[in-house]
Amino acid sequence: MQLDNLQLKMEKKIDQKFTPLKELGEFGLINHLTKDVIIHQPNTVKGIGDDAAVLDTGTVYQVITTDLLAEGIHFNLVYTPLKHLGYKAVAVNLSDICAMNAKPKQITVALAISSKFSVEHLNELYSGIKLACQKYGVDLIGGDTTSSLTGLTICITAIGEVEKDKVTYRNGAKNTNLLCVSGNVGAAYLGLQILERERKLFEKEGITQPDFGNYTYLIERQLKPEPRTDIVKWLEEKNIVPTAMIDISDGLSSEILHICKSSNTGCRIYQEKIPLHEQTADFAEEVNMHPINAALNGGEDYELLFTVDIKHYEALLQNDQIRIIGHITEQVEGTNLVLENNEFVNLASGGWNALN
Repeated sequence: MQLDNLQLKMEKKIDQKFTPLKELGEFGLINHLTKDVIIHQPNTVKGIGDDAAVLDTGTVYQVITTDLLAEGIHFNLVYTPLKHLGYKAVAVNLSDICAMNAKPKQITVALAISSKFSVEHLNELYSGIKLACQKYGVDLIGGDTTSSLTGLTICITAIGEVEKDKVTYRNGAKNTNLLCVSGNVGAAYLGLQILERERKLFEKEGITQPDFGNYTYLIERQLKPEPRTDIVKWLEEKNIVPTAMIDISDGLSSEILHICKSSNTGCRIYQEKIPLHEQTADFAEEVNMHPINAALNGGEDYELLFTVDIKHYEALLQNDQIRIIGHITEQVEGTNLVLENNEFVNLASGGWNALN
């Protein structure tokens, strides 16, 4: 009788319908899993839903973020040096701290390591981690290690600080605010395309010497991104507090839509204002791709996208690392990209989805 019941339960389990993760997507899954989370601690100012959580420590806010890099998903060791990987793992987390208008202070590092890695390999990985910590004045204060059956996974938690009246979330954008981006966008995605092209040639034809042409800047943007702590510092010096901010990890279009959705606004951005590096334009032309597609949908630029009050227009023009690409509108106007011929098109999210 007991075996019959067990068999019946197993049959029911087999018949159960399961929802594929890609059906929800990364952010849909996060919303699904956390929609009923209750905050219990009074010092939790901001929980899930932004680039970092915010805790009240008394005189300042502490911001905390964590990010995961998995071999075969976020990096390929065929063309990613371990030193660069360690540096990048730190940089992408510090970028989230910057996106809260905060200054990074500490990190922890957790690793899952397979048997194919030696002590010397991990020394190389940690040399990159330590280099990033040294460059940005960040302390490595702890972490964890365990074994893995599937390669290398790196999980870094970053901690930062920000004055209470200067913390910036995604949801503060207002109508007529200027929409700004630091640096340039699209380069990291095209750098990845070059690396993948050379990997395929190596695997198919045995070509061991990669040909990067004149596109070393694109490769560097992919393998060694830099968090924009300089932009946060400059904004502080100019007494400019952004109304909303996010870092560009999943693509410019996706991040703009995150700000607009969180702030209940629309936007208007201009194609001709989107900053592109000359190598981005050149390589895009070489592979018959419009560079704006790389800029809007590529991801991994780790630049800062932010909105500010229009009164700061003149001050922003003083910084050649900041480009005003449009402005925030009322929500009913929608999210629009204005092409060079003045045609309006709906801004769509085509950036990176971790669960595809």
